[in-house]
Amino acid sequence: MIKLKESTKIELLAFTGCIILALLFSTAQAISEHYSTPNHVYYNNFWISLLFSYMITCIAYLILCLYVQSEMELGDTVPSNAIILICILINVCFITEIINIYFTILLSLRMAVIYFTANKHNPGNKLHKETLALFACSIFIHASVLLLNGDRYIKAFFLIIAPIAILHYLYDMYIYLPGIRQKRFGWLRYIGFSIIATAITYIPVFGLANIFYGRGSVNSGMLEMEMALNLFVQLIVVTLLAWNIYRSRFRKNNEELITLKTELGKSDANLNFLKSQINPHFLFNSLNTLYGTALQEKAERTGEGIQKLGDMMRFMLQENIEDKILLSRDVDYLNNYISIQKLRTSISSDIVIETQIEEQISNLQITPMLLIPFVENAFKHGISLQYPSHIKITLQTSKNTLYFDVHNSIHLKKDNDPEKLQSGIGLQNVKQRLALIYPNKHELIIRENAKEFFVHLTLQLEGNI
Repeated sequence: MIKLKESTKIELLAFTGCIILALLFSTAQAISEHYSTPNHVYYNNFWISLLFSYMITCIAYLILCLYVQSEMELGDTVPSNAIILICILINVCFITEIINIYFTILLSLRMAVIYFTANKHNPGNKLHKETLALFACSIFIHASVLLLNGDRYIKAFFLIIAPIAILHYLYDMYIYLPGIRQKRFGWLRYIGFSIIATAITYIPVFGLANIFYGRGSVNSGMLEMEMALNLFVQLIVVTLLAWNIYRSRFRKNNEELITLKTELGKSDANLNFLKSQINPHFLFNSLNTLYGTALQEKAERTGEGIQKLGDMMRFMLQENIEDKILLSRDVDYLNNYISIQKLRTSISSDIVIETQIEEQISNLQITPMLLIPFVENAFKHGISLQYPSHIKITLQTSKNTLYFDVHNSIHLKKDNDPEKLQSGIGLQNVKQRLALIYPNKHELIIRENAKEFFVHLTLQLEGNI
């Protein structure tokens, strides 16, 4: 059962009231016209179309309130692309007059509210936020022009060209331009693509213009105007707007990345200071001595733990400072960490740790220490020595795509547990790193209920060239 906020309940009640009032007004008007000029066929058709229109309006508003709003409030998950389809369908219902002008304005305002209340810290909802904003503005202006009986050329623009231009712009911004960013002659490629895309848009523009305008000397002029205006909007306005906005955002992301690297540089400085204080040769020689002593005393589990700890520290001191490392090395670190944790938890038969980590033989590279925070979080919050616990970790690759899943139980910390007060900056940090280092190349889904925690990460990696 869906739990509604009090504000949502009040909003839906108010909307229901508006629907009822509009229905009563339309009923009174229809009855009055029917008695003045009886027309049973028109009268019956009127009721069918009226009820259908109000039903679609109610469905559209409920979807915006209950589905789109909740999707845009997600903190970590990329919202469903169904939101884009919903915006398109609302626009179609408006231009085909299934939803009347007044309720269309109301729906556009609701879309704007969703845009402004969307989660600002979720980098995965940028496409959906921009879709809502553009369609809300287009629909609102179009409805206002019709309500005020504005210029027919403005009506024609928002009727046909504006929705196609919005979809063209979104495709350029979030699909095509990110794909050619690092390719040679990107600007020339983009111009060529824009010419082809503009030519393709003439198919729906010509078809819709013929549907809405038909034939005739006046309508023929409107059709020619639509075709000329479409050329200007798609080839010039959308092309230049998308290119400049994308470059501006990419520059901003680079500045954020530089800032992040500066902050990380401070951590590197601290790490280098620690390196200077601890002689690596002395450290590893000491660990080897302890490892040999453990084997002599037949403490195999202790020896295994010391060996894996040494491998982890070597990784931290030598490879963690690189921008990119082989995925196989990061997976080795992951396996060593899990093995040490298994040594700690093996005393309890109620703790089940299951791993399906695929051996990496490819030359794929990854930013170091990107996966370990999810596993650390699982052991931190998912293991209890007093209660049954479980962790399942899966990692596999297909071509250049990494699939990483962590599923663990949750055990609430006691009030006097010092870890209860920790803010969990590890996950927040890895989200920021993914957004900055792998923009449009990752999908991070985090789900949580009262007893379990789920993480699913899909990551597009590059090989070592």
